[in-house]
Order: sequence, then C-alpha cells, then structure tokens
Amino acid sequence: MAKIAVVTDSNSGITQAQAPELGIHVLPMPFMINGQTFFEDIDLTQEQFYEMLATGADISTSQPSPEAVMKLWDELLKEYDEIVHIPMSSGLSGSCQSAVMLAQEYEGRVQVVNNQRISVTQRRSALDARELAAKGMNAAQIKDTLERDKFNSSIYIMLDTLYYLKKGGRITPAAAAIGTLLKLKPVLQIQGEKLDAFAKARTTSQGKSIMINAIKNDINNRFGGFTERREVRLAVAYTFDKDAALAWRDEVSAAFPGYEMHMDPLSLSVACHIGPGALAVTCCKKLETE
Repeated sequence: MAKIAVVTDSNSGITQAQAPELGIHVLPMPFMINGQTFFEDIDLTQEQFYEMLATGADISTSQPSPEAVMKLWDELLKEYDEIVHIPMSSGLSGSCQSAVMLAQEYEGRVQVVNNQRISVTQRRSALDARELAAKGMNAAQIKDTLERDKFNSSIYIMLDTLYYLKKGGRITPAAAAIGTLLKLKPVLQIQGEKLDAFAKARTTSQGKSIMINAIKNDINNRFGGFTERREVRLAVAYTFDKDAALAWRDEVSAAFPGYEMHMDPLSLSVACHIGPGALAVTCCKKLETE
C-alpha cells in the first residue's frame, strides 16, 4: 500500500499546531499588508489580522510561491510515495491552477484536487483524504473520489457589514450605502466555484433563520433527507467574534439535534472580503465510501 501525504493550505482552518495531530501538512497562505508579506499562522495570527484590518491597512491575498509549494512536496516525497494536495477553491484563488501546473513535473506522484472547497469544507476534504488513504486508496483514486464529491457541500455566510464588499469592488458604493441605511444583513453562498449573493435579511435573527432553512433545504433536496444515518456533517464558522459564534453554534445544534458539529474561524482569505462579525453555517455530505 502506497504511503500517502495529505497537503492542504491554511485556508482550511487547520493550524500549524493542529496539523501534526491530524496527520495533515499545511501550507501557510501569504498576505500583503501595507506592502509587507506575512504568512498565516507563521507570523500573522487571526488577532493580528483583524487588528490591521480595523486600522484600514491595505490588505491583499496572494498564493504560495512555486518555490514554497515545491519545497514542501520535495521534502514529503523523501518519506512518502505520493501526495494528495488540496488547495482552496479554484474559483476563489489561482493557487489551485498553479499547483496543477507544478504537479506535472512530478510524474503522477502529486495529485492536485480541484473540488471547489474553502474553510471548514476544505478541512473536511483533507480529513476525508487522510481516511481514504488509510483505507488503501492511492493518490489518484483519492483525487477522483474527492472531485466526484465536489458539489456535495454548501456554505452560507451572513455579513455584519457591507464595507469590505464595497472596498473590494464587489458591490457599488451606492448599493453599500442603501444596504447600510436599511441595516441589511446580506447572506452569501459558496457552492461550487464562487461567492454569490443568496438573500438579504433585515435583522440578525432573520439572517440566521435564512441560513438554517437553507441547510435544511439542502439536506432534504440534495443530500438524501433527514435519516437515522445523518448523512451530512455540519459546521459553523465566523470572523473575529468568537462569543457570537459560540452562541450561533448552540442555535444550529438545537436546529439539528444529534448531528456532528465543528466550529472554526473562516479563512482569512474570505475574511479580507467580508470583514469581522460574519457568521456561517456549512454542510458536507458524507462520502459514499464511508
């Protein structure tokens, strides 16, 4: 049986400290802040990121350099036979396509998974890859399994502010001004490649109800319904405000009693565009091989 290394990036929410415990290797994502390069969870913590964001710092995301990616792969291939590399969604970053091109130099020993995941759903894919490797699948088989499963997940995110969408040019200043005046709480969706508008809520409570009902609809209409096997995994995510996130987790748990629940901060690459105070709920269908 081939010895498989599972690699993902820090957008998965897996920290450098957690990575060895989970048996997963994590590539830190780079950020440019006021012209200086920082690496997530190396010399840039969640707290430092939000402090800089609050001061109006010029923050932009980047992708790992080819040198950083290949250095990690080369080191791992001294110990492992093959690598499964799971980057963030190709619809949200160019890092996936770059990794696909780099992998061509490795004669099939590196398989790059393009399954449109980010944050806690990307984390789930990395854990699934590790479990599939333990069952005896090779890297190519794991890649095929995860890519067949690519659309079996959803993320719904309620924003606390429209400021960062306006700043990033994703909505017009006029739309942001109207939304702020009306105190709208936009709900966004990540399903597949893109971050899209899903609904507009007048209150936080209404936004939470919209997200919970959206997950219920996905379970009923896409993921086989509410069965005793509980064939989906749920998670909540957030930006910056952990206390609000803990309360949100309790609300989601009450709405889905008996379901597995995980909580993590949203990826900083997503937080750049949506700002602090966001709450999210996600679901992933369990792999059919389980």
